[in-house]
Amino acid sequence: MKLSTKGQYGTRALLDLALYGTDEPIPLKDIAQRQQIPLQYLEHLITPLITAGIIRSIRGAKGGIMLAKTPEDIRLSEVIQSLEGPIGPTECLNNPGVCGRSASCVTRDVWDELKKAMEGVLEGTTLQNLVERHRKKEQAEALTYSV
Repeated sequence: MKLSTKGQYGTRALLDLALYGTDEPIPLKDIAQRQQIPLQYLEHLITPLITAGIIRSIRGAKGGIMLAKTPEDIRLSEVIQSLEGPIGPTECLNNPGVCGRSASCVTRDVWDELKKAMEGVLEGTTLQNLVERHRKKEQAEALTYSV
């Protein structure tokens, strides 16, 4: 399974909110600039994330978006599912009716194992985990440049 730019950009935007967010909403243009995401593309990602209850939007002159939950409570599985749809390397896993061989297909069993592994990683990773990984990489990079 290859994540589309929706999943990649949406995750980066949420990481940005977790890193730079406060009690004030962050304008989309700021996130787009820091994350090098086209603003128009980012605007299309907002609605599914609001619908999923991951972010909330504040209108007005000082408006923008902010996390609707703490980073510890946002799992990558819900982010990816809200932006990409059901997780799975093949259509037959989420919709067995698309293939008449689904019940007897041996390769489908392997794809199912792959799906479960992907779901496990995404379910076990929170936005807070990404924040911590980001900070570790920043520290390592700072050490590399200070030598």
